[in-house]
Amino acid sequence: MSLPILHHFDASPFAEKIRLILGFHGITWREVKIPMVMPKPDVLAMTGGYRKTPLLQLGADVYADTSLIARVLDRLGQGPTLFPATAPLAVPLAQWADWQLFWTVVDFASQPVATAYRWRDTPKAELDAIVADRASFRAPVPKQSPADATANLANHLAMLAAQVADGRRFLLDLPSIADFSVAHVLWHLRRAGPLADAMLQPHPALRAWHDNLLGGGHGSRTAITSTEALAVAAGATGHAYCTVESGMGFEAGQAVTVAATDYGCEPVAGKLVGLGHYEIVIERHDPRAGTVQVHFPRHGFSLSQATVQQERK
Repeated sequence: MSLPILHHFDASPFAEKIRLILGFHGITWREVKIPMVMPKPDVLAMTGGYRKTPLLQLGADVYADTSLIARVLDRLGQGPTLFPATAPLAVPLAQWADWQLFWTVVDFASQPVATAYRWRDTPKAELDAIVADRASFRAPVPKQSPADATANLANHLAMLAAQVADGRRFLLDLPSIADFSVAHVLWHLRRAGPLADAMLQPHPALRAWHDNLLGGGHGSRTAITSTEALAVAAGATGHAYCTVESGMGFEAGQAVTVAATDYGCEPVAGKLVGLGHYEIVIERHDPRAGTVQVHFPRHGFSLSQATVQQERK
């Protein structure tokens, strides 16, 4: 099997989550640097419309959303699983970090003094394009005022600091997906500079825990172009095995659409080839990528029968 390909950009917090997991599992990987804002024609050739970052590509199979990508890497990598059966609360804790903690940090770090620090080397025209792109992208997400975000973040950090006050390496008894979900959000926070430093200053144990996790690095990677990645997909000779389980309300081969339910909710249309409690898989064709299977997690995505208009696209 060819090396996994991560489609990402450096500033993406969720991509940092996956980069750290790649390092944790000792996986050698290839990377494609994608644009931070639309248009993203090579990304959409892979996904059919889904635009969130990152994506993981294995041949002609493309995996969306870090909750699913992490499970795929768990199967590919070395070392312990990040989904230990003895830590069943790891997944909901990760979901809390990816949503509640993440958007609190985003709104806290959107204060002018923090954005001025974070984007100090970015040309104004480029920054204006990023702001405009993100405004529509996150439109469904309620926004906290700076005062609310600061108060809520202080509470979240105190809770996390108390959890690692004994010097433990991981939030729970074993390494888990919760560690990497919290870690990528704190990575994003620390990029806000002095304002973030002031929030973390009372919590040295939390900073030490975070530094230790970041110290695992990103593993070994080599860069390829998006054109090369599309050629990998087009040249693949098979796909990951999947099946549509009975009793799920859909049939194999049915024309469907899949869309995120939180933000970035552009629907993706295709033929249903896989469905279970954890995963949705659709098949679609692109002139450059060939026949691609796009995998989505069941949690956080809606699945519906395609309309006649969607089937014709």
